[in-house]
Amino acid sequence: MEASIFAFLAKLVNIVFLDLILAGDNAIVIGLAARNLPSSTQKKAIFYGTGGAVLLRIAATIIVVWLLKIPWLLLVGGILLIGIAYKLLADNDDHTDVKAGRTLWGAVRTIIVADAAMGLDNVIAVAGAAQQNIILVVLGLLISVPIVVWGSTLFIKLIDRFPWIIYLGSAVLGYTASNMITEEKRLHSFFEEHPSVRIVFIVIVIVAILGAGYLKKRSDSRKKNNENSYNHIK
Repeated sequence: MEASIFAFLAKLVNIVFLDLILAGDNAIVIGLAARNLPSSTQKKAIFYGTGGAVLLRIAATIIVVWLLKIPWLLLVGGILLIGIAYKLLADNDDHTDVKAGRTLWGAVRTIIVADAAMGLDNVIAVAGAAQQNIILVVLGLLISVPIVVWGSTLFIKLIDRFPWIIYLGSAVLGYTASNMITEEKRLHSFFEEHPSVRIVFIVIVIVAILGAGYLKKRSDSRKKNNENSYNHIK
């Protein structure tokens, strides 16, 4: 009994952590969408917009959890999540194209639509980490979203100060993705018969994601330094 409770709590913590890691962009969108509103209205826009986004995301995640029961979709979901884990390290989006709402409901609509468009990574990650447990999905989102809304600035600063948090998040995503692939019904028996192969596969996926992400970041950093040097000479 205690072991099952501990396993449930461990999965819940994993879901909350993944949500927080992947929600930095969403937190920025929330701020951008409400930036032109009076301060008194901003809080309402953030509250209503986030509430709508949460309900939509819970519904979407439950649908994805159900879809993952279809043969081969766990494999597809795992492959998509590997791409998301790499993108988390490699991407440098600034979201300057997010339009600010000029009315309360305009901002609310922008928050919900933008969150839905950007929320695929969260949905796939949470669905995979929940391992088809709907209670975990709902609880994880209900815990993490308020933290994102009210503590987004703090969390973003924390990530800026400790960049290794992003690498840790990508590693967790890599583990979740590779675990999803090994849990695919058509492949599960093979990995169950060869547990050492399963471990090696998971390690390779995690190392490949972190390595590729690190190299992309280093390449981007070099390009930026070269551009700055060129502009300085000019």
